Amino acid sequence: MAARPLRIVVLVIVAFAAGLLLARLLVPGKAAPPQLEQATVFPAPRALPALDLVDQDGKPLPPQFFDGHWTLVFFGFTQCPDICPTTLATLAQANKRFGDLPANSRPRMLLVSVDPERDPPSILAPYVRFFDPAFLAATGSLEATAAAAAAFNVPYAKVPQDGGGYTLDHGSGIFVVGPTGGVVAYLSAPHDAARIAANVRSIVAWSESQR
Repeated sequence: MAARPLRIVVLVIVAFAAGLLLARLLVPGKAAPPQLEQATVFPAPRALPALDLVDQDGKPLPPQFFDGHWTLVFFGFTQCPDICPTTLATLAQANKRFGDLPANSRPRMLLVSVDPERDPPSILAPYVRFFDPAFLAATGSLEATAAAAAAFNVPYAKVPQDGGGYTLDHGSGIFVVGPTGGVVAYLSAPHDAARIAANVRSIVAWSESQR
């Protein structure tokens, strides 16, 4: 008679294991990040701290600035001779390709200045709006700028020039920040408007499918 209870226990264990296997097959797991050209999509958003910056109108960025929006973030400066204006012009072209997206999926564009000494809000506002009236910008103290760049892992450095002036070397990638306030993806240079638009659409679709 002892064999029957043992057999029942074994059957219960087998049934339980089979149930777990069936549940795993029936409930799909989260999809892997998409493999995209010149884009790195992170499996989970990389958290960002609150940025101690002001916007193009001189208003402090709120701690939840990124929450509830998709935002493309680029670090540059207004006196940049080539990379910055080229990238912003490309982003303006990409922005035109998002017109059919729902408002909550349409990304904002934010330029963070790495040259706060020469880029006050009064300079930044007309600069970014030349490329697109909807573009945003941010600047701050030297310390706040360094902290913002460190949060995104953006390298930059002041380079002295003849005559006492200077320029800046800086990273040229574009960061895709999701509506939960974390970095979802990184778009590497050289940039192309059609590729940016296609990649961002894929990133948004994948991210929203994970909720």
